[in-house]
Amino acid sequence: MRNLDEIAIGIQDELDEKDTVREIAIKSSRAIIRLSGGAVHSIHKGEDASDMLATALEEAARLKSLLEVHPDIWTSGLVSDALQELAEAAIVHSIFKCERLPAPHELGIPPTPYLLGLADSIGEIRRFVLIALRRGEVDEAITYLDMMEEMFLVIMRFDYPQALVAIRRKQDIARSLVEKTRGDITLAVSSRRLEEKIEDLQKRL
Repeated sequence: MRNLDEIAIGIQDELDEKDTVREIAIKSSRAIIRLSGGAVHSIHKGEDASDMLATALEEAARLKSLLEVHPDIWTSGLVSDALQELAEAAIVHSIFKCERLPAPHELGIPPTPYLLGLADSIGEIRRFVLIALRRGEVDEAITYLDMMEEMFLVIMRFDYPQALVAIRRKQDIARSLVEKTRGDITLAVSSRRLEEKIEDLQKRL
């Protein structure tokens, strides 16, 4: 028992270090979430979000480096949520820029938060659809709907236990969003055709 105090001190030192790292991770994760959300907001305003997204990616890279010896924190809820938000922002940005989607390893994001971010990005693409419809750009809206449907089909491939990938609720939400968006576009197309018929009729009178 002579070494019990020494053992306790060693454990305390390790936990103190982990607690310090955890606090840093919390602040970093919040910064990533804030930057990612800001990037998406800028995109929907038609502004360039490249710098904001790059800053978020740099913050995530620093966090990943810090947590190499603390994998339990790297996979914890708050960090995972932040990486999910970052993946969503990067995906939406690439679609807005008409670029290829970045892969998880290119972003430095693990597969699971990337997949969840992909699922959430369907909702952001719907906003592109609604913006296009307000401008009367039905063809553009249909293009975005096609993207939504393709992304939905991809996320539906993943049928794993909830404890492994918590995606089922997101799949249900995505299905609802796709169906709702399809209905919005159908209504817009019908309205456009009706307007064309009215215009044609007025020309004949």
